[in-house]
Amino acid sequence: MASNFTYSLFRVSKEDGIAVSAQKYRDLRLKALQTSPASFSSTYDIEAAFSDAVWIDRLTLPDRELFICATTPLNPDPLSPDATQWIGQVTLRGPASRADFELPEEADQPPQKSDEEEERWQMLSLFTLPEHRGHGLGGKLCQEAINYLRSYRSSPRGVQVRLIVKAGNHVTVELYKRLGFIHAGKATLAEAIIANGDESLLPKNLDVPKFSDRQGAEFVLIA
Repeated sequence: MASNFTYSLFRVSKEDGIAVSAQKYRDLRLKALQTSPASFSSTYDIEAAFSDAVWIDRLTLPDRELFICATTPLNPDPLSPDATQWIGQVTLRGPASRADFELPEEADQPPQKSDEEEERWQMLSLFTLPEHRGHGLGGKLCQEAINYLRSYRSSPRGVQVRLIVKAGNHVTVELYKRLGFIHAGKATLAEAIIANGDESLLPKNLDVPKFSDRQGAEFVLIA
């Protein structure tokens, strides 16, 4: 599919230009929550009320790494000071302990190594705006994040990446399989929300099928 844009992929700095990055991230995140509300544990109404300080905090959390796909028009408007837009994202959360990655006994998970031998990261919030889909950007975003995990460490420890996919999301499942992820078990919605670091969004009563049924597919990648 032809495109009128060039695409770039990058990890967002926690230091350089953080105020501008926070604004662009806010705009993309709110569009995502409006466009695909069923894909996220949070809601547009909740996050639209966040202050600028909250968005900056989100980008500077020590256990989060944000990766962005940005577009630049092939023929930019000379009167536009900044034609580059953020149109896709994926987030890594970690490193996590071995205990955080334990699956139910019936799960077909790979052998678990010690924390000294292996880092563990949660991949979450993969999204691209609908008008830019069809160019393989979701897979490229995930690969950018995986390449970062393979390259940033000074020690040669292995890396395990986990993600949880909602039941019935067959397109996303096929994407992750192409990247080398393998099915490792089932997860509840409550477990997915906790793994994403959004415990505050959980209701007090979790004994309802929506949160307790083990329906979401859990995948892991040994990088």
